[in-house]
Amino acid sequence: MTVTDGHRAGFLTRERIIARPGWSRWLIPPAALAVHLSIGQAYAWSVFKTPLEKGLNISGVASSLPFQLGIVMLGLSAAVFGTRVDRNGPRWAMLVSSICFVTGFLISALGVWTRQYWLVVLGYGAVGGIGLGIGYISPVSTLIKWFPDRPGMATGIAIMGFGGGALIASPWSASMLAAFGASGNTPDPDGIALTFLIMGLAYAVFMSVGWLLIRVPADDWRPAGWDPATQKTGKLITTGGVSAANAIKTPQFWLLWVVLCFNVTAGIGILEKAAPIFTDFFGGSNPAASFAAAAAGFAALLSLANMFGRFVWSTTSDLIGRKNIYRMYLGVGAILYLVIELMTNSNKVLFLICAMLILSFYGAGFATAPAYLRDLFGTYQVGAIHGRLLTAWSVAGVLGPMIVNAIADAHKGEAGPARYTTSFIIMIVLLVVGFVANELIRPVDPKWHEEADAGPDRRPGVRPDEQEATR
Repeated sequence: MTVTDGHRAGFLTRERIIARPGWSRWLIPPAALAVHLSIGQAYAWSVFKTPLEKGLNISGVASSLPFQLGIVMLGLSAAVFGTRVDRNGPRWAMLVSSICFVTGFLISALGVWTRQYWLVVLGYGAVGGIGLGIGYISPVSTLIKWFPDRPGMATGIAIMGFGGGALIASPWSASMLAAFGASGNTPDPDGIALTFLIMGLAYAVFMSVGWLLIRVPADDWRPAGWDPATQKTGKLITTGGVSAANAIKTPQFWLLWVVLCFNVTAGIGILEKAAPIFTDFFGGSNPAASFAAAAAGFAALLSLANMFGRFVWSTTSDLIGRKNIYRMYLGVGAILYLVIELMTNSNKVLFLICAMLILSFYGAGFATAPAYLRDLFGTYQVGAIHGRLLTAWSVAGVLGPMIVNAIADAHKGEAGPARYTTSFIIMIVLLVVGFVANELIRPVDPKWHEEADAGPDRRPGVRPDEQEATR
């Protein structure tokens, strides 16, 4: 289809958003950030926990359900809708993400307003969670196609937005809750509902910038001065393309699934319990009020490390390669955990440095994964493959907090770092297993590559050699 024909196509179709000559590719990262900074609000859910618990008289477990379900739905929806996202294009995907994410806030507002908490779980967790998954993967393949010369940097910019979304949402949510009487010991549920309503409407406007601005490059477009024939290549960088259906049949996909799952497990275990861990390590005889502020500051520093690690280390991967950068995430990460184990609480500065580096590797693992997938499987359906890979996040999101919390609860009688000794040893083992999995990754067998001249009758899920045999 030509560009002219594409302009006659539907507003949401991929053909309609083929960039005209001269379109700046640097407009694409802001479009991706408009979506990722919005859905990154999920990391700020903790701001709503206490107001909901006190305002609706629910338990701490119940107040966590919307967030937990949202993360599960993120992984599942990314896996289920990944192929459709690639087929329909980024504008369609970003709009669907916006509708689901905003609708989740509106349903949640109605739920709190009517005192029906199950609507909050349904809205924010289920409906909003679908928006999280589709929105998370929607710009990935587009960014990689616009930045074939720097794929790690491109995806790092966008996914950094997801990590940094809470830095905007947390103070904004807290200020609105306070202004509407929804904070303190007797929060007004109507104030919580109003906060949800305003956030939903604001995100609807902000996310619209993304799906209106997004464009895809023409098939023959290349960055100025970049020749794919002269690019630096390695054994793991393919010139072919693998479908999502075939990718999950390869050992490379499942080895990378293990790598991502265990890297995320090791980081999210600290992130989810940051303030309590800091308190148990260094609380001692410190005044409770001042130390609570220090613990909160520690949690904020980890969030910053998580955010900036996504950009810095992912960009570095363009220089040293994806396999090497994951060697650092996993191998150095295991060493950092070992240092914490050996030093315990004897050096606060060293503990802080180790924890921040671990969290930077955690965030970077997310940001580097799409570029690693592109190296292994090509750009053909990299968005859909990425969606399937994110099921590793769903598993890690349950596994990491479960390990740390369950072991800490089992050692309630012990004080200080001893409550986390076993947890951190498990994290070291998981990182070592992930390191070995990364070492086992080899180039994808060409038999899984799509045919260069594959037409519309190409049947997904069938190996190219099998396809030829049945013609």
